[in-house]
Amino acid sequence: MIETERLELIPLTPSQLKLWIEDISVLEQELNCSYKGQSMNGFFGEIVKGQLEKTQKDPDNYTWHSFWLLIRKSDRVVVGSADFKDIPDINNEVEIGYGLGELFEHNGYMTEAVKSMCDWALKQKSVSHVIAETNTDGFASQRILQRCGFIEEKRDKTVWWRL
Repeated sequence: MIETERLELIPLTPSQLKLWIEDISVLEQELNCSYKGQSMNGFFGEIVKGQLEKTQKDPDNYTWHSFWLLIRKSDRVVVGSADFKDIPDINNEVEIGYGLGELFEHNGYMTEAVKSMCDWALKQKSVSHVIAETNTDGFASQRILQRCGFIEEKRDKTVWWRL
């Protein structure tokens, strides 16, 4: 777990990640929280299912494969989630991804979460850089990365960032 001023960031174990997909009410009870983050329907739900497969195949590295729930301390509401998309690669890079529930946008939660997760990652022996990808028109996400110290590295159909 990572703790910030306003948030607890909890990496879901493989069994908790499965609950998030299959029975969110049980996960809410287990973590003493109320989920108000991104909808699990559609594309995002498919991403989570893909990460579940990775956590089940490599449970020792679940913090790199799983999602971390962003729980607001004041009321135990899950405002969003973030993840490292895989274990650090041979270049000691790890990619971060993130998303908020619409009700919680423009409150600085994601900047707080991304900064703390990047700080945590860069303290790990296997990580020298954190990278991220945004859509070219994903200005809010780009501002988050800029506030966290990321530098734009490549722009094509998407924009790649490095910290």
